Amino acid sequence: MPLKFELLQADDYSRYLLRGKTDILYNLRGLLHKRAMVSAFIDASADSFLTAILAITPDERHLILDSTNDEAINRRVASAEQLICVTQLDKVKIQFAARQIERFPFEGHEAFRVPLPDVLLRLQRREYFRLTTPSQQGLSCLIPVGEAEGDKVVSMEANVLDISGGGLAIVIPPNGVQFAADMEFHDCRLMLPETGPIAASLRVRNVFRITNRDGSVTVRAGCEFINLASNMASTIQRYILKAERERNARERQHF
Repeated sequence: MPLKFELLQADDYSRYLLRGKTDILYNLRGLLHKRAMVSAFIDASADSFLTAILAITPDERHLILDSTNDEAINRRVASAEQLICVTQLDKVKIQFAARQIERFPFEGHEAFRVPLPDVLLRLQRREYFRLTTPSQQGLSCLIPVGEAEGDKVVSMEANVLDISGGGLAIVIPPNGVQFAADMEFHDCRLMLPETGPIAASLRVRNVFRITNRDGSVTVRAGCEFINLASNMASTIQRYILKAERERNARERQHF
């Protein structure tokens, strides 16, 4: 599963990022009361340890995070620039950065104290599913990104990760065009297996950078269809239903 999410662009940041102290505290208190386990990733590495929020200080300025039983890890954490803390609250993915880390005695044992984060990433279950679903075999989209000499259109081929009647999510190829929220791409060709190309226009809604467990980085863009023709929408819906039936059949074979 992907580990660390960084929201690069979005048409509505409020859907993903919480910046108000009241909202941030509400979610952190939920994690505290549920005793949620938190995966904390040390600096820019894929190295992590399990922790939990032990307390929020009375002045609401700091979090107290549990330490580990491994002193070598504790020393590394204390000298780290930041921890990327990833967890879930009621099936909603929560992520925040912990900085200015200091060792701190708490209720008879050592812990870590960090300032209250000023930004918290919150992904609803459906949004998170769209970001983490495996690639669908053979599904790609040709996106016009410019013109070469002789008015020849230059297209970028992107793998499609998720598709619905309203839009799709793609992997942006390395060294490809920089995607940003509200960018529009017209005359795209969605290559459906057994059907052929579907003409569509796309508007970018959000762009995420995701650091995977092996340290590799994937950049994904969520796009919506613009004025999709009804016959094209019907073709896409038939493909989705067929893919869903095949997926259910595969899952039944495992039982």
